[in-house]
Amino acid sequence: MSRIKTTFDGLRARSRKALIPFITAGFPRLESTVPLMRALVEAGADIIELGVPFSDPMADGPTIQRSSEKALANGVTLKKVLEMVSAFRREDAVTPVVLMGYANPIEAAGEARFAEAAADAGVDGALVVDYPPEEAGAFAAALQACALDPIFLLAPTSGPERFSRLAKIASGYVYYVSVKGVTGSGQLNVDEIAARIPKIRAATGLPVGVGFGIRDAATAARIAAVADAVVVGSRIIEELEGVPEGEEIARVASLMRELRRGIDG
Repeated sequence: MSRIKTTFDGLRARSRKALIPFITAGFPRLESTVPLMRALVEAGADIIELGVPFSDPMADGPTIQRSSEKALANGVTLKKVLEMVSAFRREDAVTPVVLMGYANPIEAAGEARFAEAAADAGVDGALVVDYPPEEAGAFAAALQACALDPIFLLAPTSGPERFSRLAKIASGYVYYVSVKGVTGSGQLNVDEIAARIPKIRAATGLPVGVGFGIRDAATAARIAAVADAVVVGSRIIEELEGVPEGEEIARVASLMRELRRGIDG
């Protein structure tokens, strides 16, 4: 059983919802990533989404895009991201780690080689923004052959046909994009989200996490009332922008504890 499924099963047994923070590997500094991952878990994270920096993102808003540019300037590569996961795994064998990024670095490495290297590093799943389920059958098979979960996005514009295609190859959880836009943009329509999630669960049989636009404990609480997981990215990156060296952990931990209280409340 995958670490992701084990995590969701355990949360469900305790009537709790997952908190899934996103950080960009190598931001704000190369050496800060692993300590930040550990701090996220200590402050209440259930699963970590670790962004693989990419120069030409399509779904990331300006905040995460800036973090990717900084991480690339810091010398982050896919190989270094996997090394960060390996370092995290030496102290944490439980918390799932999902890589989130774009196809180009994976295509350059080769899908099968990427899956093998990711599994060896201790990765649990991958969400590749520009691998839609209609075109990702071979990639999903490569991941699942290495006991990794292929995770996909669904949008407010996705219909039953997309649900069905996703159900055939996805595992772990579904990431529902709450707004029609990039990360960190738009206003959440919780009623609309609440109406969509049961249909996604019924079609896929998977937990549903909601992200893109969750910025505070109050919003996290409203989403947790209807979803299986709350995903927070841009708001965390904002906390890290311009922060003096040595203060990253305290800033992020404080925000995480606030979000955790909102979800649990």
